[in-house]
Amino acid sequence: MEEVGVSSRVVFSTRGVTKVYAMGEMEIHALRGVDLDLYAGELSVMLGASGSGKSTLLNILGGLDSATDGRVMYGDQNLVRASDRVLTAFRRDHVGFVFQFYNLISSLTARENVSIVTEISRNPMTPEEALAMVGLEERMDHFPSQLSGGEQQRVAIARAIAKRPDVLLCDEPTGALDSKTGVRVLEALEHVNRELGTTTVVITHNAVIGEMAERVIQLSDGQVASVHVNQRRAAPGELHW
Repeated sequence: MEEVGVSSRVVFSTRGVTKVYAMGEMEIHALRGVDLDLYAGELSVMLGASGSGKSTLLNILGGLDSATDGRVMYGDQNLVRASDRVLTAFRRDHVGFVFQFYNLISSLTARENVSIVTEISRNPMTPEEALAMVGLEERMDHFPSQLSGGEQQRVAIARAIAKRPDVLLCDEPTGALDSKTGVRVLEALEHVNRELGTTTVVITHNAVIGEMAERVIQLSDGQVASVHVNQRRAAPGELHW
């Protein structure tokens, strides 16, 4: 059992964030005025059905996409007005990404996949340290084809955290995994959040995963529908779906 302890320091602050995509003569409103604060060191889960805007919001927070309007503050920097050069540096130096699909290079071992990031980072862990943090000490020299889906996702997490990012953004990290394997991945994310103090956002359509978060942010129709603080956080091993 773990009690809630959300930091008071705001890492991300969004106000009035909208995102409109032009589809021919039609406009698709993916985000409709999102106001949200994310705090240092917290593990939050963003819930919502497909089309609710959660992936769009995550991509904007990570500098992979830009808002149509509004303000996205990372510390004292407004990402909405940032140049491509500034956004590239932001992604490189501050953000780690974990996606539903692992995007590992099949011809490289787990250790080599992680070293791709450590070789270009300012203050990285060693690949060995990062892989040990996700419980893959014994699998470092295996190729992706020799690893299970859950192990491949944990390599992807190791790759994301090896540069010691301030923020870890995870888009459906268990979406391609069964419940038991997904729990192992969530345990790795929870361990990283606790040990490194990395602000961690997990987006998912699976409401059960929200039980392990400090805060659960519900998105619906491109807006924040509710924010719930868990008085008791479940350990990943307690989750079943």
